[in-house]
Amino acid sequence: MMINVLIKTESHYTVNRKRIREIVSKFLEEKRVKSHVEVSISIVGDRLMKDLNKKYRQLDETTDVLSFSLSGKEDVPFADAPDNILRLGDIVISYPQAREEAGQENKMMDDKIDELIIHGMKHLLGNNHD
Repeated sequence: MMINVLIKTESHYTVNRKRIREIVSKFLEEKRVKSHVEVSISIVGDRLMKDLNKKYRQLDETTDVLSFSLSGKEDVPFADAPDNILRLGDIVISYPQAREEAGQENKMMDDKIDELIIHGMKHLLGNNHD
């Protein structure tokens, strides 16, 4: 299994890229995903996150994490791509929201980022809120 994690951050938000790749790999192994996988993770500020939340969820506020499945609908079964790479989609995390929540929950920032990535990954694999 090959896992490609594309990480994009705004320059003033420092994240542990190696740890992010490891948390995605561990999550996919636990879910027994066997194919080659690609997922994109973006760490952004509140202004962009608020814009995305308004555009895609009609909520005029920021949020901590959004996920965008490449299947278009989260309940559609995955089709085999011609190159056999399962492109799960994009996870967008608001660094300021993660930092605020980490403080409120008395967590380390890296642990909070891990938690938000796992939350986003669950959505990309079709697990939705009740």
